[in-house]
Amino acid sequence: MGSKTVTIPNISCGHCTATIEREIGELTGVTRVETQVAERQASIQWDDARTDWPQIAAVLSEIGFPIG
Repeated sequence: MGSKTVTIPNISCGHCTATIEREIGELTGVTRVETQVAERQASIQWDDARTDWPQIAAVLSEIGFPIG
């Protein structure tokens, strides 16, 4: 099981957090996504056998929320 908390500078509102949670949560193998507007952070857990961090980070970038 992989887990990471990252800073995402572009998080500015509830819509941002909802987008991240929806898009990342739909990835095969992602088991949990929690975002915090005030901290501009996302905490993500995933099953290493089904996905990996580079794929998750790539999707964050694709949806306009690259890691800072």
